[in-house]
Amino acid sequence: MEVIKDWLATEATLSFAFAASAGQNTPRLDDLFDALRFAPSESSADAIETEIWSLWTTAGSREVDQLLEAGMAAMLAERYRLALDAFNKVIERAPNFAEGWNKRATLHFLTGDYDSSVTDVEQTLALEPRHFGALSGLALIALELGEEERALDAFDAALDIHPWLAGRDTHIR
Repeated sequence: MEVIKDWLATEATLSFAFAASAGQNTPRLDDLFDALRFAPSESSADAIETEIWSLWTTAGSREVDQLLEAGMAAMLAERYRLALDAFNKVIERAPNFAEGWNKRATLHFLTGDYDSSVTDVEQTLALEPRHFGALSGLALIALELGEEERALDAFDAALDIHPWLAGRDTHIR
């Protein structure tokens, strides 16, 4: 569970790092993913990852962005009912915003609702197939369920996108 809390804290920190306005559909993401895949070092990959998260966590609507931030803050404070309400509103107002689904998937994971988490991860990946965070989350769910082969497949898929992904050695072991 400590690995999961570290993953969540890292994701939240990266999500709050920038207030970019281009959003998840910006063509700039294509260049960032190319750069991430061929990053020469972990530090350069970290900088690229931060830029990706900043774009992913920007819906382009002030209301939706504020709801997402409120949900993330509530989730970090373990105020899960409040977080769920915020993420549900994000999804209702912006159903094509992948990060709304991803954050709710994370929340479901933390509350032990793995079926709902997987459903939300699948929606995240349908909207953003390169979402290494969602793939990593899917792997963590599989580990919790004792499905090691499925976990390894998800981690491998995440590493194909982000070879420097935090926890790569620990998770695969």
